[in-house]
Amino acid sequence: MFSRITGIGSFLPGEPVSNDDLAQRGIETSDEWVASRTGIRFRHLAENGEAASDLAFEASRRALTAAGLEASDVDLILVATSTPDFIFPSTACLLQSKLGNHGATAFDIQAVCSGFVYALTVADKFIRSGSHRRALVVGAEVFSRILDWSDRATCVLFGDGAGAVVLEASERPGILATALHADGAYHGILSVPGSVCGGKVVGDPFLRMDGQAVFKFAVRVLAEVAEECCQAAGVAPAGIDWLIPHQANVRILEATAKRMKLPMGKVVVTVDRHGNTSAASVPLALDEAVRDGRIHAGHKVMLEGVGGGFTWGAVLFEL
Repeated sequence: MFSRITGIGSFLPGEPVSNDDLAQRGIETSDEWVASRTGIRFRHLAENGEAASDLAFEASRRALTAAGLEASDVDLILVATSTPDFIFPSTACLLQSKLGNHGATAFDIQAVCSGFVYALTVADKFIRSGSHRRALVVGAEVFSRILDWSDRATCVLFGDGAGAVVLEASERPGILATALHADGAYHGILSVPGSVCGGKVVGDPFLRMDGQAVFKFAVRVLAEVAEECCQAAGVAPAGIDWLIPHQANVRILEATAKRMKLPMGKVVVTVDRHGNTSAASVPLALDEAVRDGRIHAGHKVMLEGVGGGFTWGAVLFEL
């Protein structure tokens, strides 16, 4: 038994917010400063009261429609998020309720920007085991809630959004190979080092990042895990039709493509318009490239993520 992606959907809240818009809101930045360092020009920000499950619901609804399914047809719901609605219940259970599904296995996966790749890998294992037949796999984030808007080095980088895929059991291979890794020794270079205790925030509730350390780590492990995935599938890197890395910084995308000896014409880039949407970035980019016709049936696509933990992974699939 294999698993195949049969439906894809995404959702971005509100209107695009430009770098100049942020500057007008009082953030000490400019379009030239942000774009020249990261490639980011726009991002979307959720409204007050708009939660990760709300974004996940819209993306899921579109993915289910693309797959020709009803929510009741799904027997596994996985939501990758680092910005859940609540401490508990899980965002996956809240999404399940909004969709009107009853009885499916539902839980969250927290691997930050690698979350969607982790969740897709887990769903593939469930389906291959024979225990489940149809999975809804979602990456949804409202990172705007955990940003220090006085820290221009981080607050300009991130955005909110959600992406989802439907993964179904199939006799024909779809997902060809997966690889996941983590090394907690690097937890300090990207984290939100706070918690809730006794009704109060303990520690720092905002995202903190050592940008240079993250950049070096990300470029190295993204190239390594892509090669690992290719070897497992028996596919040469040159045989990849499209590469969709986590959309954090255009320089990371360029450096990863160079290490893999792939032209940038084979790399899907959305970071310029979405910013870094963490676990949502990969499915958002995948949905855009499928909808605009770049990715179509028969193409081999490499998805990659790297995020706080530190976590990293890749999924190679044929659409």
